Amino acid sequence: MLSLSLISTLLLSSCVLAVPLEKRTPPNIPTTAAAKTALSGLTVAAQGPQTGYSRDLFPTWDTISGTCNTRETVLKRDGTDVVVSSACAATSGSWYSPYDGATWTAASDVDIDHMVPLSNAWKSGAAQWTTAQRRTFANDLTNPQLIAVTDNVNTSKSDSGPEEWKPPLTSYYCTYAKMYTKVKSVYRLTVTSAEKSALTSMLNTC
Repeated sequence: MLSLSLISTLLLSSCVLAVPLEKRTPPNIPTTAAAKTALSGLTVAAQGPQTGYSRDLFPTWDTISGTCNTRETVLKRDGTDVVVSSACAATSGSWYSPYDGATWTAASDVDIDHMVPLSNAWKSGAAQWTTAQRRTFANDLTNPQLIAVTDNVNTSKSDSGPEEWKPPLTSYYCTYAKMYTKVKSVYRLTVTSAEKSALTSMLNTC
């Protein structure tokens, strides 16, 4: 027969597990009004060629602090109760993926998505940047360019813009479009007419 103390402990554990994870967000997500204003100010142009593009031209996962690189920093920022090793690898924690609403307890199930894909950036202005500028873009922790999400959802997005791919959760369209528009605006990247139309529709869900 279970003791009262054990029953209490089990009930408490159940309650703790039932509490939803805190939904952490990247920094500097604009208001809807600010995003719409920013979108109206973006230059509309056809994408440039893919010629010459390589992910290596956007050096990723810089060391941010101690042994922690950009990926590990975002995992700690976006996760809950994240524990890391001496090498800053996440050994435990929970990550809520706002793209699809899934929650993961293994960092290996989580990717760090570039809100504006590197290839998209290349074709909309970054081909003319220096490597240092592309490094800043690929490791940007100041703007909403990096976010921890389910790995296979990130894979399905690949290098697509919002005219080709949207988050599985329609309830996230608004936030996604605000973040995407903010990054395009900060870096003065162009958008295609289809890209702008998709972002406009998504912002209208806010």
